[in-house]
Amino acid sequence: MADDRSQNSKASVPEQFDLLKQWLESYNPSEVFSKDSQLLKLVDQYIIPSDPSKRMGQRKETYDTHYSVDLPDWKGLAVQKGENASETKCAGAFIRDTFKKNPTTTRLWSPDELTSNKLDAVLEVQGRNFQWDPDSRAHGGRVIEILSEHTCQGHLQGYTLTGRTGIFPSYESFLGIIHTMMVQYSKFSKMSRELPWRKEISSINYIETSTWTRQEHNGFSHQNPSFIGAVLNLKAKFARVYLPPDANCMLSTISHCLGSKNYVNLVVGSKQETPVWLTPDEAAEHCKRGASVWPFVSIEGGSHPDVVLVGIGVELTFEVISAAGLLRQLCPALRVRVVNVTDLMVLGESGSHPHSLSDDAFAELFTEDKPVLFNYHGYATELRGLLFGRPRMERVTVQGYQEEGTTTTPLAMLVLNKVSRYDVAKYAIQTTRRANPKVDSVANIVMQEIDNRTKDFWKFINENGKDPDDAFETPALVEPEPNHQQKQ
Repeated sequence: MADDRSQNSKASVPEQFDLLKQWLESYNPSEVFSKDSQLLKLVDQYIIPSDPSKRMGQRKETYDTHYSVDLPDWKGLAVQKGENASETKCAGAFIRDTFKKNPTTTRLWSPDELTSNKLDAVLEVQGRNFQWDPDSRAHGGRVIEILSEHTCQGHLQGYTLTGRTGIFPSYESFLGIIHTMMVQYSKFSKMSRELPWRKEISSINYIETSTWTRQEHNGFSHQNPSFIGAVLNLKAKFARVYLPPDANCMLSTISHCLGSKNYVNLVVGSKQETPVWLTPDEAAEHCKRGASVWPFVSIEGGSHPDVVLVGIGVELTFEVISAAGLLRQLCPALRVRVVNVTDLMVLGESGSHPHSLSDDAFAELFTEDKPVLFNYHGYATELRGLLFGRPRMERVTVQGYQEEGTTTTPLAMLVLNKVSRYDVAKYAIQTTRRANPKVDSVANIVMQEIDNRTKDFWKFINENGKDPDDAFETPALVEPEPNHQQKQ
């Protein structure tokens, strides 16, 4: 049968060619493309300028123009430690003030939901710019809001490549729509840095919010942190991923990103009001380091720990701190060190990234031999890949989003994905009981109590349709009595 089709096809080629030729000639192309064609003269005159300096590829704006951003002092917008604040609301105020100081060289592209994502402070000084609307276009509006992620990405790339600075906030689950465009842009950036005549440009900046941890109302379709992995896979020199744990760290991070050059910056944050753990100065130092021990939620400042609990991401860090508080109540003999990571790239194998910690610095944070749990906002496989090559990884466990989601409550989302306070606390007991006899003596009782609390939680939300009122209150972290401590 295949041979018959082949023979029939060969026999019909001359006839098909004649039909194609007749069809094309019916358009009279010789009239359009002759030497005397007026169309080609118009193309030469208006589409391809005779003056080489006016051709797009030879214009200075496309390869050697950069307008530095005059950044406001983010500490003037900082929130007092101990209060609650929305990261994106604070970021919106910072971007607003950035627009004030840079009214012609900064823009924001939003695929809808600017107000929902609590970045609408930018509209206090700059409106939306709808090109089709005579009342809004060409009036200085810095916000382009259009429900088309690939259009936003294309505009952002062109704006950045011609020397300006742009910001692209989005629901977390929908940034994946422009995954390939972002990768191709990064490849172009890599090659352009190898050409002496192409100069530096601003970084391309994404703010990823409305994350899976608080998409309990929209359901499973809106729960997808995979864009983190897309950025992690870029050439290390150009990739930056930040997960600031509170509003002050978010302000510090956004300020840094808008002032940086040549990177793909991804900032993952929460739009909900959450605790502010650090003062402005503490936040600045924490962001500079990329990761640090949080002594105020650790036992005796984190010295001589039995276990290291690591939070990466706003809600995941809250669960680690809640677990630390739960363990102080139920198992005060367990010595807990709490670490937060805000710059994901510090975790990579030493030398694998410009920000990666040395092995000594890594051991100083996470110890050399104690069990470590990374409670991570993204997919666990991403973080395991990043950590590969670090010494003694057999003691490390990574928990992250497990594709478990539905329309439910915020805390239920965390329980379903095994990154809740209950899961973190059980891990701490299970991995330390052999090394700490005092923990071992109460381990079974404590584990049963945690299981009972988990069952009580499910019973409550099934009966009431909401989380308990105190589910996200800042944990009371009372230091255990000295006679409970056992240094290792």
